[in-house]
Amino acid sequence: MLLLVSHGFGIHAALRGQWALADQFEHAAWVGCTLWDLIQPAFTFIVGVAMPLALGRRTAAGRHVAWRALVLVVLSNVLSNWGTSGALKLQFINVLCQIAFSYVLCYLILRLPGRGQVGAAGAIFALHHGLFFLFPGAAGPFDPVGNYAARVDLAVLGYNYSGNYTTLNFLGNGLTVLFGCWTGLLLQREGTPEGRLRRLVGAGVGALAAGWALGGAIPMVKRLWTGSFLFLSTGWVLLAFAFFYWLVEMRGARRWTFPLVVVGANSIFIYSFSQVLRGWLSRGLAAFDGQQFAFWGPAGGVPHNVLVMLAMWGLCYWLYGRRIFFKI
Repeated sequence: MLLLVSHGFGIHAALRGQWALADQFEHAAWVGCTLWDLIQPAFTFIVGVAMPLALGRRTAAGRHVAWRALVLVVLSNVLSNWGTSGALKLQFINVLCQIAFSYVLCYLILRLPGRGQVGAAGAIFALHHGLFFLFPGAAGPFDPVGNYAARVDLAVLGYNYSGNYTTLNFLGNGLTVLFGCWTGLLLQREGTPEGRLRRLVGAGVGALAAGWALGGAIPMVKRLWTGSFLFLSTGWVLLAFAFFYWLVEMRGARRWTFPLVVVGANSIFIYSFSQVLRGWLSRGLAAFDGQQFAFWGPAGGVPHNVLVMLAMWGLCYWLYGRRIFFKI
């Protein structure tokens, strides 16, 4: 969430062409995977990790899932249309909508026995990719404009999303959430921390290998959430999760996590604030820091974006101190 609301600290805009790693703070144009492309998989994976625990505490989980999904879709459309001067557009590509659809999909899958869950995941994977190959665009199955998912959006919504994103991304994203669900179930099982860590690392390495292997047949495209991107991103997220599990749970290094807990406790708030009011906050702070950072040239955007992020963190800290948490 901190990376997301930081807008990449302005690094890509300030240092592209000057620093090789600057491109890691922007999405890949089409094929490829950058650090910035891993933010949504990490966020949705953690949603999955939390699902077994959250659903296990509710006696009416089905109604809760349906209601939460509906609220997320409505909130997503409010945020996406906020401040627009033209006609309102119904959209389902915002990350909140993608989480809503994936949440329902994974809830249904988790009601199956273990083998049934794996079978359902395999069927979704095969269906999603089979349709790309059965109904290719002019430039092939993964044509940015003419792929089957883009044609579905055009037929149902009457338009295509900018950036060549598609609503049916949620099929691939849903599998990312499902991997998170299975990770959450693993953490709840009896066993030693060392055993869990070995499974997490093994799964992460295996997912990375699968992603690279699939990349030869299926291009790595986040905007379509293709299989190669699904496995590669899940692999990186699993390895990061394993590292923090080792550091925080096994080594007991918890104190340093407090700034992250403050944001994580109000992730809906900081995401919504960033969508609606970040521009206002940025312009307001620029009135005070613009002259100080002007001599840096384009690189002055980096400390400015850091200050904007710190201001938003301060808002979360104020809410945290008063035990105010926005939840759905």
